[in-house]
Amino acid sequence: MAAFMTLGEAVAANVRDGDSVAMEGFTHLIPNAAGHEVIRQGQKDLTLIRMTPDIVYDQIVGMGRARKLIFSWAGNPGVGSLHRVREEIEKGRLEIEEHSHAAMAHAFEAGAANLPFAVMRGYKGVDLPKVNPNIRSVTCPYTGEVLATVPAVRPDVSIIHALKADREGNVLLEGIVGVQKEAVLAARRSIVTVEEIVEEFGARSPNAVILPHWTVTAIAKVPGGAHPSYAQGYYKRDNAFYIAWDKISRDRDVFLKWMEDNVLNAGPEVFEGHARRFAIA
Repeated sequence: MAAFMTLGEAVAANVRDGDSVAMEGFTHLIPNAAGHEVIRQGQKDLTLIRMTPDIVYDQIVGMGRARKLIFSWAGNPGVGSLHRVREEIEKGRLEIEEHSHAAMAHAFEAGAANLPFAVMRGYKGVDLPKVNPNIRSVTCPYTGEVLATVPAVRPDVSIIHALKADREGNVLLEGIVGVQKEAVLAARRSIVTVEEIVEEFGARSPNAVILPHWTVTAIAKVPGGAHPSYAQGYYKRDNAFYIAWDKISRDRDVFLKWMEDNVLNAGPEVFEGHARRFAIA
């Protein structure tokens, strides 16, 4: 059953050295505040899993918290490289396992279904299997067709940001939900940060997803917890920050100073409102 905690309590109770950690959210509802709390608490040797490692993983990797990255596209959306991730790879300090978007989505679904691997039509005529030995194949016993396989994603802990939780611990996702549902269902433990806690969800959009309270380990109220990502109906994507991050992250010393000022010395991320903003100069 979901337990209501502060963000600091939730991370301390559920994220451990050496864990595999999935922080999911596709453009929308990226759990940036939770990622910052992991950095502050200092959990290390993490295997980070995410379809699109963007700024949140650039920061975690840049602070030396990760040993491996499992992903399907790495970049600062609409801007360019993740400079901290790129440097760690080039210097041989970060192991990587690269997949396609489709393969990562299938892998999360297989994990959520408690299957050992995912099967798909894909990876034909491409080079990824040459550099990723975890991309293999199986012959269909019914048709003889050769299909691609990838290992199921089964994180030790998955972390997502959602719009709402009710008092019983049920969680509401709306908008672009990506593989957030699958990430939580595939994980041994899960942390969900939310914009608000309500008595009941009320009217919902057709694509709404509700995670029942028994699928979630910990819930923390963190208004603004997705910024600079966006939360539908609460605040917009901070595009200026994504652009500014390119300059901040290019130089390691500038990056470390920014992290010290805006993350390490910021204290627990509990907000009165959702207009969280970072210095970008």
